[in-house]
Amino acid sequence: MRTQVLVVAKEPVPGRVKTRLCPPLTPAEAARVAAAALADTLDAVARCGAGRRILALDGRPGPWLPAGFDVVPQAHGSLGDRLAAAWSHVDGPCVQIGMDTPQLTPTLLDHALSLVTGGDARTAALGPAADGGWWALGLRRWRRGVFDGVPMSTAQTAARQRDRLTALGLTVTPLPVLRDIDTADDAAAVAAAAPSTRTAAVLRPLLTVAR
Repeated sequence: MRTQVLVVAKEPVPGRVKTRLCPPLTPAEAARVAAAALADTLDAVARCGAGRRILALDGRPGPWLPAGFDVVPQAHGSLGDRLAAAWSHVDGPCVQIGMDTPQLTPTLLDHALSLVTGGDARTAALGPAADGGWWALGLRRWRRGVFDGVPMSTAQTAARQRDRLTALGLTVTPLPVLRDIDTADDAAAVAAAAPSTRTAAVLRPLLTVAR
């Protein structure tokens, strides 16, 4: 059974990514953080045990993209619509993540994959984010309507997503809570938690100057 990881991400273009870091950062600095976070994320995916790696990308690939990824364009519409469309490229057990948790490790990804392959077709895994969203969704197989009625980017997103999965008859296993990089405080916390990442190396001088 081939396992897959689906990454949903934006090309790190100034003014289009990490806008909540501005201020204290400039749009160009925020884009550097986004590029580093995306590179860290893709590196973790490249080193995990998945049999296939998919990047659903809004924009064009850059030097941050390692070899071995199937790159597909994101669809138009709401975030829920775009996520559902990205899952149409998946053909088996899969864990979907974003680009906001560069502290993610191959070990954690392998754990998430083991959850969705170790159960039956009703198995799901959900990784809550500290702000109430979620950073990972794992499914044994895709089901239509997974994102129906789930408000995105709110403090209730993870809870509502869990409720939606349960309503579809799925058994949801939680993954560890991770902190997204949305604000400067988030960035400082993630850099401290994962000091050896590219993201931390980019953030340290920027946050020192900003303060």
